[in-house]
Amino acid sequence: MDHQRFVLDVRGDWACFTRPEMKVERVSYDVITPSAARAVFEAIFYKPAIRWQVRRIEVLAPMRWMNLRRNEVASVISSSNVQRAMKQGVGDLALYVDEDRQQRATLLLRDVAYRLHADLAARPDREDRSPPAKFFEMFERRARKGQCVNQPYLGCREFAARWRLVDDPAGEPPPIDETRDLGWMLHDLYFTNPADPQPRFFRAQMTQGAIEVPAFEGQEVVR
Repeated sequence: MDHQRFVLDVRGDWACFTRPEMKVERVSYDVITPSAARAVFEAIFYKPAIRWQVRRIEVLAPMRWMNLRRNEVASVISSSNVQRAMKQGVGDLALYVDEDRQQRATLLLRDVAYRLHADLAARPDREDRSPPAKFFEMFERRARKGQCVNQPYLGCREFAARWRLVDDPAGEPPPIDETRDLGWMLHDLYFTNPADPQPRFFRAQMTQGAIEVPAFEGQEVVR
């Protein structure tokens, strides 16, 4: 078997899965996106030899919203400046917050809870030819111990996520009893050209609290 399904119960006090069409203010999608869910799994375990495919999102808590204004830094340190400083041994890589501060309104989610189902698959072209079972065991061990490469977060890095590995999804409480069309949602970024990743979208339909996520190559996924 070259893939295995894993399930995480993921919760947080705050979340913001920003809609890309909102250019100035941050407005969250109604629920976590597949790309944000994938990032949670990758924060616990990732290697170039594997890939995660989120297959199902279950919403465990009613959607609650909050408006917030936050101070943010308007600029980022460019990678070219970092490379130049690395080569020359000197360089100004500081950001001066008082000179580069801006306020942005955010419509975010609060008290979120999700049950995320994802397949861990070994890439067929991987250099590490270890059997897939090795990767499955590594993730399960890390998730069970609460270990992670970096702190999983819910859309924005300041919104930390809590998680636990679910051994028996059938024995867990059901998702919320709500059905609605969530509209077009970001599926993921596609790195066919690593220098120019392209977003892909799908029509998200929540049925009794559950969203079925199409495969990467599915016909439901569009530009």
